Amino acid sequence: MTSQLHEQPLLPHLVVRALDARRDEPCIFTGDRVMTYGDARDLTSQMVQAMRSVGAVQGSRLAILSKNRPEVLLNAFATLINGCVLTPLHPMGSLSDHAYAISDAEIDVLVYDTQHFTERARELGEQFPDLVLLGFGPNDAGHDFMALADTFEPAPLEAPDLHLDDLCTVVYTGGTTGRPKGVLMSQRVWQSMTWIQMSEWEFPDEIRVALPTPLSHAALSVVAPVLLSGGAFYVMESFSPDSFFDLVEEHRITCCMIVPVMLYAMQDHPRYRTADMSSMETIFYGASPMSPAKLADAIEQWGPVFFQFFGQTEAPMVITHLKKGEHDLSKPDRLASCGKPVPWMHLALLDEDDQPVGPGEAGEICVRGPLVMDGYKDLPDETATTLSSDWLHTGDVGRYDDEGYLYIVDRTKDMVITGGFNVFPREVEDVISQHPAVNTVMVIGVPDPKWGEAVKAVVVLQNGETPSDELTAELQAMVKAEKGSQQSPKSVDYVDTLPITPVGKLDKKAVRARYWDTDARAVS
Repeated sequence: MTSQLHEQPLLPHLVVRALDARRDEPCIFTGDRVMTYGDARDLTSQMVQAMRSVGAVQGSRLAILSKNRPEVLLNAFATLINGCVLTPLHPMGSLSDHAYAISDAEIDVLVYDTQHFTERARELGEQFPDLVLLGFGPNDAGHDFMALADTFEPAPLEAPDLHLDDLCTVVYTGGTTGRPKGVLMSQRVWQSMTWIQMSEWEFPDEIRVALPTPLSHAALSVVAPVLLSGGAFYVMESFSPDSFFDLVEEHRITCCMIVPVMLYAMQDHPRYRTADMSSMETIFYGASPMSPAKLADAIEQWGPVFFQFFGQTEAPMVITHLKKGEHDLSKPDRLASCGKPVPWMHLALLDEDDQPVGPGEAGEICVRGPLVMDGYKDLPDETATTLSSDWLHTGDVGRYDDEGYLYIVDRTKDMVITGGFNVFPREVEDVISQHPAVNTVMVIGVPDPKWGEAVKAVVVLQNGETPSDELTAELQAMVKAEKGSQQSPKSVDYVDTLPITPVGKLDKKAVRARYWDTDARAVS
């Protein structure tokens, strides 16, 4: 018989304790009122009972398909406390994307946003007749989850009997190298991430957190630390600079989580220099590289409030961080860093033989520790490759500076090989983004009969700026001066917008496809 003497509190236990610890303090802003912790606890209990009434019990597989709305948070509380395994679905995904995940993750219950996804739920229900459908409101495809919950009386919350190695979530990767992979994340992963956030992240003393990023992804990761700190959530259904500035000003928001393209949109908006951001103490950002030039401008405008996090689905969010005080404008190069590794994980830069690289050399960022996934669902070969030599191979290439700050040079698959010379697009993007006419830039390799691949910059200009041969020459000269002629783009294309993935990253795969669509291979 296994002893329970050393069992640790897991995420469901932490959520129960946090909801039980307070009664009348604000918890979730619903748009017309603020739900208290007592309200949230009672509704969570009712939702747990509603889940069980339709057969969703401990171990059941539950998927969520919704735009941002407060009910997504409550559903996450209920799913954890009920002991279900959660799979978030991309709100921007196609029917085939969603059907693939439903099948691959062996989903039993689909919870969905009735305002936007009733028809998609109906289509999925037709493909999977045994799938239980629970909608956030009245709908003609499945059960009204909230009305069903209302038929039950609130009861005391009780965490399920779970252990560190029990499965908590199955989260799907973006599928940039083929079909999406189901990342198996145990209770250990989420518990460890919460502990690291509580000890390392610089949350304000009084937390009123704005969540404009998708709750189906990174934003959901702050649920436990905010709850444990007695904070309040302000969920934004969708992001726009105006709505964000309005929310901050009206509710005196003290922290938020954004992705870089959101900052760029705010910087290109008339209210960037006039909106009252004085209440904002911490802006957490990550998911994709931030332009150092734009970051420096934002620090000058709003103060030292930025905190960067780095991770990936296979080891989420908290591998490294660049703290607020480390965003030092007197050391502008450091703004391109992802900070220093957390003390709770092992991190190494390894070569192709999984051996450590020398000081100052670039190598693949590899990690081991409690954040690492258990593997990819039903993909033993891919799992073995990614977890070879007892390291999680992130696919990111990094190097340290002499102060111990880590710089992500680029993704291994994004590297451009031109005339036998390796070019890391991230380094070229950081140079071009310094030009005042540039809003956003993406650097890729394109087919070239002489060089195999040629470096190309795809640029979105600031409002009021126009493309010209002179501007192209300036951008090329900047890169040549800082990085050398081999890395200077052979060509620059100007576009109105760059495509964005469902999680707010620039979609390099989609842009690259425009230039490689007549080639059988995406490398040359």
